[in-house]
Amino acid sequence: MDNSIAIIFSSMVSKILLLLASTLFQVVLGTIGVNYGTVANNLPPPPQVAHFLVESTIINRVRLYDANPDILKALAHTGIEVTITVPNDQIPHLTKQSFAEQWVKTNVQPYTPSTKIVRISVGNEILSTANRLLIGSLVPAMQTLHTALVAASLDQQIKVSTPHSLGILSTSSPPSTGKFRPGYDTHVLKPLFSFLRSTNAPVMVNPYPFFGYSDNTLDYALFRPNSGVVDENTKLLYTNMLDAQLDAVFSALKLLGFSDLDIVIAETGWPSEGDSAQVGVSPENAAEYNGNLIRHVNSGAGTPLMPNKTFETFVFALFNENLKPGPTGERNFGLFRPDMTPVYDAGVLKPTAKSSIPMNPSPDESPSPAIPPISPTQPPIKGQRWCLPKEGADLVALQRNIDYVCGLGLDCGPIQEGGMCFDPNTVLAHASYAMNVYYQAMGRYESDCDFEHTGAITGLDPSKYDI
Repeated sequence: MDNSIAIIFSSMVSKILLLLASTLFQVVLGTIGVNYGTVANNLPPPPQVAHFLVESTIINRVRLYDANPDILKALAHTGIEVTITVPNDQIPHLTKQSFAEQWVKTNVQPYTPSTKIVRISVGNEILSTANRLLIGSLVPAMQTLHTALVAASLDQQIKVSTPHSLGILSTSSPPSTGKFRPGYDTHVLKPLFSFLRSTNAPVMVNPYPFFGYSDNTLDYALFRPNSGVVDENTKLLYTNMLDAQLDAVFSALKLLGFSDLDIVIAETGWPSEGDSAQVGVSPENAAEYNGNLIRHVNSGAGTPLMPNKTFETFVFALFNENLKPGPTGERNFGLFRPDMTPVYDAGVLKPTAKSSIPMNPSPDESPSPAIPPISPTQPPIKGQRWCLPKEGADLVALQRNIDYVCGLGLDCGPIQEGGMCFDPNTVLAHASYAMNVYYQAMGRYESDCDFEHTGAITGLDPSKYDI
């Protein structure tokens, strides 16, 4: 009897430990977010992006720069936490209660709770605009928007904040001397922080070591091993630039009496391509920064002034955006290309997807199109359509397509041995099945049949022909 009890107890303990380990794993992965920018004309449709995020990545937070209805609909029932944004030019209007209530009715209520909207960002880096109207309207707009959320009984689940660049600091080095810019500190930021405290909302900042490094501090910026920098006041050692930037913000908050506020990293990243004169810009360095960043903010190590903390973090950005103005780097901050292949390995892909998604696609070395070029933003084609490999498509590329689709978790049972579509047992036949399954599952958008230019849409039912 005693042995039986011991065995049962041991089994229960094992299950509990397994559950705790699983929970811990989820918690560690649970603070990875991305900024989903859309300044491009070649991005995949939102339903495809939502499916990709859920099935292929460990990303479970998304920050939008607007309240795009198509994206909000696509993110419904995914469990992904969403931050939406009030555009800068709407901030003065938002100070009026009627406008705020209508904004909530239009941009929030139709999508929640199916879409997990958790935060509204009022503008982006408003203090850096130096626009007196926007700056003067910022806090009143946030207060009015919160009141509108209260009226809609959404204030407990949706918080209101606003992201700041590090330009709000007049002093940041050493970190212990961090101080907000005179004038803004008492007239704008103190009322803003009081609002955040009263509504249990975080301070949002956009720290970019990329914009602060030099040739001599590249290792320090990329979290590489280095001798570090000692804060002469606290004698604390800093081994990376991000910690120093965050602690400068913390010191400035403490000086105003708001050290209890949580800090969210609303934007940070590193471009994979830049102008020829730029030093330190490459896919390898971008992978190193973002990979080390994700590990660091989730490690629980915190910073020298904020030890034992994790930070909710949003990597900039999800995709390369080909229409962004400015230097080359501005268009190349993306973790992924528009075809959703990784620009580099930043550690955000699930293991199954990581093993099957091509890391270095060669879109220029592809078969000649059998159909006219297709637009990734066109709506789904009406009528019966199927996705099949193009004539002459490379078999190695088709095998990658099979591995990619099956790695997403779609039903590939029929082309496994013993399955109803296993024969003929050829790469071409199995790719025909896999590519079409993906195309149908993703909503039959034309871009869903691209597969690095190896797929083509047809109106001929493949089941009626030998492949």
